[in-house]
Amino acid sequence: MEAVQTGVRMPRINALIERWVRPCRTELLDRALIWNQAHLLHALREYEQFYDQRRPHRTLASVAPLSPLPEPITEPDRLTHLAVHRRDRLGGILHE
Repeated sequence: MEAVQTGVRMPRINALIERWVRPCRTELLDRALIWNQAHLLHALREYEQFYDQRRPHRTLASVAPLSPLPEPITEPDRLTHLAVHRRDRLGGILHE
């Protein structure tokens, strides 16, 4: 294990890292049995893609950080014809 020093002028870096580490632990690592380092790196890559591209974030109006905001649905007829599909990732641990 090696300690990584952060920059001097980065007072919020701890809060930003904690914002990512806690959901990663509760949504992925607490539910998965990791076999080795390669398996861990694969699971973390999958979770990172899921977190940045698919997972909704409350502070972003339930949109993922790397996704554009969806167009608002103003017509009531469109609400009955929504095509919603669920995909499982990492053997069903993550859902999108």
